[in-house]
Amino acid sequence: MLWAVLCQDLTGLYVTGVSSKLSSEQVPAPVRTRPALPELLLCAGALTELEEIRKCGMKNFRNIQVDEANLLTWQGLIVPDNPPYDKGAFRIEINFPAEYPFKPPKITFKTKIYHPNIDEKGQVCLPVISAENWKPATKTDQVIQSLIALVNDPQPEHPLRADLAEEYSKDRKKFCKNAEEFTKKYGEKRPVD
Repeated sequence: MLWAVLCQDLTGLYVTGVSSKLSSEQVPAPVRTRPALPELLLCAGALTELEEIRKCGMKNFRNIQVDEANLLTWQGLIVPDNPPYDKGAFRIEINFPAEYPFKPPKITFKTKIYHPNIDEKGQVCLPVISAENWKPATKTDQVIQSLIALVNDPQPEHPLRADLAEEYSKDRKKFCKNAEEFTKKYGEKRPVD
């Protein structure tokens, strides 16, 4: 009997055949037969979403790049509309897990940002991509729109940085001044239309 076995080497995942009559010591070196279907489907789905995002021309998510070594890692610039974040742009990285769309993508801010819902490591508290709220039908453009809305309108009731949430709630003017200065200092240059 021949069993399909999912294997991985430096060139990626592949499927090989192994006879069930062989002991583990007798199993021949794997012969690459074809790319593993789940990986191909995952990449195809993510790339289809990327093409849709590029076609719709989101003005708040620009300069999208895909890591050629890993098509499931994207980077792009969040370009907020509202003060105090409208003085710069913020690079994010989106990593799609092997189980996508059944597990949510992970978003990390690569540019420092003074925001109650984004910590110093760039991790973001975004309900739509939390494990308990994630739905496989959710598309990446919806995640990005939710992220842009969160950046433009912080939610101090769900903070990752309690100190900034408190400042935002108790002294909005001071928060906005600090966030604007931080954005001017660390934010990336906004793309020119």
